[in-house]
Amino acid sequence: MELGLTFPLQRFLHQKPPPYGSETDRRFCWDLHVIELRGRKCLLAVHCHSRYTFVRFDVPGLLWASLPELFCAGLADSLAAAGFSPEQIAAYLKAAGSTHFTRTHGRREVAFLNRAWEDVLALDTCLDAASAAQPMLDWAVNAHPSRCVGFEGLAPAAGRIGASLIFK
Repeated sequence: MELGLTFPLQRFLHQKPPPYGSETDRRFCWDLHVIELRGRKCLLAVHCHSRYTFVRFDVPGLLWASLPELFCAGLADSLAAAGFSPEQIAAYLKAAGSTHFTRTHGRREVAFLNRAWEDVLALDTCLDAASAAQPMLDWAVNAHPSRCVGFEGLAPAAGRIGASLIFK
């Protein structure tokens, strides 16, 4: 699975730019960004194919060093809260393979990431400051009609994520 790092996230992690991705199937690609909510550093992850979005709130400094694990834990929590079974989540993670960092996955994907970020900021009232996982915020953002690379027209990402993930 490719995890595309935005330039601000690369700078935040003090990393050199990773290589460009080679995965042609965007269902196995996510773009990651560092954002600030209520004065706290947070991980914003956006699925390149469906624009499904999740947030990890108030990520402690040491967890940024284990970004693949932070991402996978956040993804599992978000998908579970969205109604996917542990078996479905494990099947997707297995089909996606090991994680590796790349640059972000293209201008359109980054544009959709920026729109997701705007939605997160607009729906800040759904944030639970007592929890790293943000099921209500994730639900609200993913229920909002949006555009994405993998599907035509406006639709909620919550409805597109199941068709995007491979559960075999």
